[in-house]
Formats: sequence, C-alpha cells, structure tokens
Amino acid sequence: MAKKHLSVIIVPHTKTSTRTLCFSQRTLKILAIGGVALGLVLTAVLVDYVRMNVIRGRYRALKAETAEQKTMIAGYEKSISELQSTISHFESYAKKLNVMAGLKSPDILTTPAGIGGGGPDKEVPEAESDPNQVPAASGPQVISPGTIQNLSQKAQSIESNLNSLLSYFESDNLRLATTPSIMPTAGWISSVYGHRNDPFTGAWTMHWGLDVSTNIGNPIMATADGIVIKVETDKYLGKNVTISHGNGFTTIYGHMSNFNVKAGQRVKRRDIIGYIGQTGKAAGPHVHYEVFRDGKRVDPRSFLLEE
Repeated sequence: MAKKHLSVIIVPHTKTSTRTLCFSQRTLKILAIGGVALGLVLTAVLVDYVRMNVIRGRYRALKAETAEQKTMIAGYEKSISELQSTISHFESYAKKLNVMAGLKSPDILTTPAGIGGGGPDKEVPEAESDPNQVPAASGPQVISPGTIQNLSQKAQSIESNLNSLLSYFESDNLRLATTPSIMPTAGWISSVYGHRNDPFTGAWTMHWGLDVSTNIGNPIMATADGIVIKVETDKYLGKNVTISHGNGFTTIYGHMSNFNVKAGQRVKRRDIIGYIGQTGKAAGPHVHYEVFRDGKRVDPRSFLLEE
C-alpha cells in the first residue's frame, strides 16, 4: 500500500514547466511540531523582552527617586546641622542672660597683641550692695542633640526660659542698665580671664581681667550705667578708671592714654570714659578690663552680649 503524502505543485507565471514538491506524512508532522516549537520560542523571547523593558523602566524610576531622596536627605541633614548651631547659639545667649538676671551663678570659663601684667591683687573697690537679690533657679535643661525630637524639646526649653527672662527684664530695666554687658572698646581679645604666662616674667600667674587690643587713641566706653568712683594712675594699670554700677557690679579700665571723665561723674552705657594707651605695665596698646561682682573678680565674658 502506497504511503500517504502531500504534493505541492508550483506553477510559475512564466512558460517554464511546473514543479511538484512531495511531503510525506512524517515530514509534515515534523514541520508542524517544529513550527509550534519555533512559535513558542519566539513568544517566550517576546514576553521576556517586554518584561525586561518593564523592569528597566522601573529601575530607572527607582534610581531617579533614590537620587532625589538622597538630595532631600542631604538638605535635611544640613537644615538639622544649622538648627543645632542656632539652638546652641540661643542656649549660650540665654545662659548669659540668666547670669545677668541673677538666675544662675556665673560660670568661670576656660582660660598676643597688646597685653599687660594687670598688676597684683588690688583692694576690692567698694561696690553697692544688692538689696533685691533674685533667688537662684535652674537654667534650661541641656539635652544632647541628635534627633529632631531632642532638638524640638531643647528649643521649647530655651523658648520658655527666654520668655521668663523677657518678663523679668521688662520689670527690672534698672538692673539691666547697670549690668556690664558690652565690650569696652572695638578691638580683639588678646588675653582672657584666667591663668597664663606673664608677658614680662614668664611666670604662671592669674590674669584677673580681659585685654582688648586696638589702636592708640581709640575710645574706651563705659560698659553699663554707673558713677565714676576713681580716676587715678599707678605703675601697673597706668591711667585707669573705676566705675560703680550698683547691684553689686564694679568695673575697672586700665592702661589709658587720657581720661575723659572725673571722679563723681555719672555715666551711661557707651559713654566715652577715656582713650586706648600703653601706660603702666603694658606690652602694647590695649585696655585691661576687670569686672567685680559683690566684691569678687569674675570673668567679664560671663556678661558680654556682644564681642
């Protein structure tokens, strides 16, 4: 019995003879299976290509989103750093205001152009007593920065403290006016309150004031309202002026070239009381500035609201 087969007759449009192709049943099955397999492979390749395109699109979107988030995080970190710096500044400022208000004991801070020896311990100038001493109270709680929540708590604490101080100062303008809270002259601090090597002997000695260097002849200002109680000259401070401000505060200004006030004269903050010089025991032109509180020398920087 003859095998079943399929004949395909090809008839060209030209006058050439026709061609006949014969395919056995087995061959047709193989071609059919091959065609189905090829179709499946092509379908799988197409599906994989589409899936990879979708994945690449998602990857590009995630990459762009990640870059944007990194930029935002960097911005947040910068903002938090600036906020920490601002809060630290306000905390320092509030601390000084607390000291001025008598709400917190002054802390002694850590220890050259024109600098001076300052001289030996002088007799403490007579200062007025403070009949209305403000009772001590704790300042704002120090919270270590590190999280936004901590920064928020710290800011709220400082805000509360500053509001209390504002109310206090509004009701006690006289105390504020008599607190030595400005620099005695425009210049730079060449020596601070604390122990140091004496510029003349090299010995380790206590420096009881603040040396502010600037040019000879520049004005020296009263740092608070008060009454001039001494205008004198000695071998250590040279030409110097002493002012009693009341509320326990007294200030001394040394190494002047000339005076601009007389004993018994009443002065206001920023009034010119003399001029920068190099008189007395001084290695360069500057003003040696001391602050007494209740008869004891204290660091002038504890009360400065400007430098």
